[in-house]
Amino acid sequence: MGFSPPVTVSESGGAFDGRTPILENVYSENTPDERPTMESPSAVATDPEAAPTPPSFKERLQRRLLNLHPAVWPVGLGVVGLAGATLLHFVDPNEPGNYPTCPWLLLTGTFCPGCGTMRAVALTTHGDFLGAISMNPLLLFLVPYVLWTYGSWLVRSIRPPKRHPKLTPGWFLWLMGITITAFWILRNLPWFSFLAPGTPLLPTW
Repeated sequence: MGFSPPVTVSESGGAFDGRTPILENVYSENTPDERPTMESPSAVATDPEAAPTPPSFKERLQRRLLNLHPAVWPVGLGVVGLAGATLLHFVDPNEPGNYPTCPWLLLTGTFCPGCGTMRAVALTTHGDFLGAISMNPLLLFLVPYVLWTYGSWLVRSIRPPKRHPKLTPGWFLWLMGITITAFWILRNLPWFSFLAPGTPLLPTW
């Protein structure tokens, strides 16, 4: 006598035997209107083939800045510097009202390390180098370093070096900071009034 597997009745009312696999319709309990479709918001949001969102203004701006040639920055800074020097050449900073007063001088009544720089640049554009030094003697030491740094930056942007450039030594930065601070203090003392803007360093000047 052969063995016959028991017949089981499913919840939907159909009968199947043990040799038939159970195939349940996952949508059997849903009406056609309730079944999820590809047009549903959840399906559209998770669709990998959906159109990408356009980049924001900030992202587009960053992309444009990264695509600029490296020489744009030093050249642009040089153009701004030349424009400022041209303005100082034709609009005399010695005349009151042409430019705002130094905020530090206005609040404290003492000179900051940069006081006299605008007048020094204006005098330089007119060829009066001794008068420019008397306006701010610190420029006599800072201008060579600034020009060397700017020139190195410009050359590296046009012809990138094969090796990373060496950093400025720490002792030099400390020396520069100490020099600027000492100049700031000394030019406000009566014994070093020759460091104040407009005072000749030597009597013959």
